[in-house]
Amino acid sequence: MKAELEQLVSRVRACRICVEMPSGRPLPHEPRPVLRPSSTARILLASQAPGTKVHLSGLPFTDASGDRLRDWLGVSSEEFYDTEKFAIVPMGFCFPGQDAKGADLPPRKECAPAWRAQLMAAMPQIELVLTIGIYAQSWHMGAARRASLTETVYDWRKIWNAAAGPKVLPLPHPSWRNTGWLKKNPWFEMELLPFLKSEIRSRID
Repeated sequence: MKAELEQLVSRVRACRICVEMPSGRPLPHEPRPVLRPSSTARILLASQAPGTKVHLSGLPFTDASGDRLRDWLGVSSEEFYDTEKFAIVPMGFCFPGQDAKGADLPPRKECAPAWRAQLMAAMPQIELVLTIGIYAQSWHMGAARRASLTETVYDWRKIWNAAAGPKVLPLPHPSWRNTGWLKKNPWFEMELLPFLKSEIRSRID
């Protein structure tokens, strides 16, 4: 399974579908797929898409969002980037560009249909999927996703108990743009995060 995953990841990193066969406008820059799958990690971070800093670094969450996410998880950078502990597979592998207001565009539509099912099949050991944002929640949760991100995250206990297969926890994106959301929803830090940190520790220690 490890060799199969390595071969698959090599193909993903060479992917140019969003430039050569795009769904809509082509990617406005050279593709640089960023992902860190694992054949041993029990936890999958199903994130959104790389931002500008990650596009430059080639390493997921090397930005302020990553600092906040690591705080949510209660892990160090060394633990976070240990592929024995965490797999990181975003919904879109390349930085999608920005809109006129400077906000990151949604993940490219080509990535998930082309690669996600294959990558998940090559990581059968995953026990816990952290779905970060609505795009990951739509793919991994299907009909279990509620009408809004807030409703989905608020119902995390029901989602956790209902999951067949790997357990799923929905999270908002750790972007600074969501600071207002965190202030309006204090239950997230008071109730969900202690549970999340406990589940993470039970799987990486």
